[in-house]
Amino acid sequence: MSFISEFKEFAMRGNVIDMAVGVVIGGAFGKIVSSLVGDIIMPVVGVVTGGVNFTDLKLTLKEAAEGAPAVTINYGSFIQTMVDFLIIAFCIFCVIKALNTLKNKLPKEEEAAPAEPEIPADIALLTEIRDLLKK
Repeated sequence: MSFISEFKEFAMRGNVIDMAVGVVIGGAFGKIVSSLVGDIIMPVVGVVTGGVNFTDLKLTLKEAAEGAPAVTINYGSFIQTMVDFLIIAFCIFCVIKALNTLKNKLPKEEEAAPAEPEIPADIALLTEIRDLLKK
């Protein structure tokens, strides 16, 4: 089997395509949550905390000098990223919890009783002869 045909077989499997769709939707969802946090939640938090813009919070280790940028620890961006993560994690938790609830509410398929194994003809004949001799 050639490399290209193996790749086609791999790429066309259902679970790979499902995973790709999940990654694309997850990326789009991440952008939505980042916008929610950056444009809606953090400004409100900033107003509540006295007008602080979290993305501007940083600790300067070395000031800018001779065209070199300042060396900073941007802990405000880190706080905003953590809020992003917590919201995404909470949303995923809610979706999985809802799916599990729906899964548990669906009626479970009852397992069919296993059929008795078919008795071979010679054994059936011997059993019949035995039963006739008992009479």
